[in-house]
Amino acid sequence: MTSDGWPLWEVFVRSRRGLSHTHAGSLHAPDAEMALRNARDLYTRRSEGVSIWVVPSTEITASSPDEKDPFFEPAADKPYRHPTFYEIPEGVKHL
Repeated sequence: MTSDGWPLWEVFVRSRRGLSHTHAGSLHAPDAEMALRNARDLYTRRSEGVSIWVVPSTEITASSPDEKDPFFEPAADKPYRHPTFYEIPEGVKHL
């Protein structure tokens, strides 16, 4: 929270051509409704957004970049998750 008591909100916007929401930035607002309105005014001024998510920063849990090797190591020993492991049948044109 800031000195004025407003929490920090993370803003995610889905663009007209996008399939997923991407992080657009952060802002301070007293509640979720005001955070949505401020995010709309600040991050979609040119009508490029079709959906906005606002999330209190305190509710986001993230992995540490310093621990990336041990954190992501278990995924490296599963080669079946990579598409190069499978052979594509001759009749399949688009995959």
